[in-house]
Amino acid sequence: MDISSSVGQNKRAKSTSRTARFFVKAKKLTPSHLQKRWPPKQNKPIELKRYQGSPVLLLSPTEQETILRQRALLEAQQGNHTEAIAIFDELIARNPHNANHYSNRGLIYFQKGQSTAAIDDYNRAITLNPRLDSAYNNRANYYAAQGQFLEAILDYDVALDLNPANVRAWINQGITFRELEMYDRALESFELALCLGKLEGHIYAERGRTYHLRGDWNCAVGDYHRALELLTQPSLDLENSALRLYLQVESWLDQLLSPLQIS
Repeated sequence: MDISSSVGQNKRAKSTSRTARFFVKAKKLTPSHLQKRWPPKQNKPIELKRYQGSPVLLLSPTEQETILRQRALLEAQQGNHTEAIAIFDELIARNPHNANHYSNRGLIYFQKGQSTAAIDDYNRAITLNPRLDSAYNNRANYYAAQGQFLEAILDYDVALDLNPANVRAWINQGITFRELEMYDRALESFELALCLGKLEGHIYAERGRTYHLRGDWNCAVGDYHRALELLTQPSLDLENSALRLYLQVESWLDQLLSPLQIS
């Protein structure tokens, strides 16, 4: 007999024997045996932390920051500046390298009349993120309020270079040009702002005031009426800035028309 053939037969015999032993052993295993060896996975219920007796979902740090930021902005809109600043203090403690938190807190300091704290926060925000256009816009507003118009214009230019779609920077730049009696430049800024299709009621109001001061009364009246119509749209919050601007436009319009009224 050939030796190679004998070796092959022995290997096949051993393989057949191992297979037979496996099936015999498998038949002896009952379902209980299998469960002991491979117990089925059980889905544990998700445990929710409780807050004052009520279950709440666990939030990621990013989600917590988002909620806190929205709450701070809402407090600021309602005039609760101290509460808003306290929330931004907490946000900065959580994430001290977030430039937006400093810029937003600076804006609230500015609204509260704490100019030194505001400029410190704006500068800190720009140091952390030199490409944050909103921080340059906020700092420009500070400079304009201080009568530092050149510094304000330069910061508005930086903000718009970084983000040409920053409609508030266009509006604020136009107002600053108007304060300098550079009416043509102011009108250019408002025209560019209108191209963005946002805050149109605010833009028409400020452009109307610019026409008014320049002596273009017909253009001013037209813009004032457009502004009043847009500022009363249901989508706007008439309890805050829109309502204040609406009343301001009515006052400007009365100033313009009063010399024409016959007594």
